[in-house]
Amino acid sequence: MNAPDDYQFETSRKDLADGILKQAALDLRRFHDATSAVEREFYLDAYRWVMSDDCSWLFSFLNVCQLLNLAPETVREDVLRDLSLGAFGYRSRRCGRAARRLKISLSNIFTNERTANATEPVV
Repeated sequence: MNAPDDYQFETSRKDLADGILKQAALDLRRFHDATSAVEREFYLDAYRWVMSDDCSWLFSFLNVCQLLNLAPETVREDVLRDLSLGAFGYRSRRCGRAARRLKISLSNIFTNERTANATEPVV
C-alpha cells in the first residue's frame, strides 16, 4: 500500500471505531429501560461490550478507545453517567455542550475578524 491508501485505511478504521462506540452509547441509552427481550438483549450486548477488558477482537471496546486515543475509564464513566441522567438530563447536557461550542466558535470568528480589521492599513 502507498501513503494515500494507508491514510484512507486508517481513516476508515477510525470512522468505523467511532461509529461502533456511538452505536453502543446509543443502544445503552435507548434500551436502558427496555421491557422486550430483544431490546433488553441490545442493552446487555452494548453494556457487556463497554465493560469488557478483552483485547482479542480488533474492534473490542479497549481497542476502539486506543484507536480513538480515548481513555477507556473516562469513556465508561461518561456513558454510564449518561444512563443515570435519564432522557431529559442527557439532552440538557448535550444542549449545554452544543451551546458552549457555539459560544467558542462565535468568539473565535469575532476575534479573528477584529484582528483582521486591525491589521488592515488605513487609507
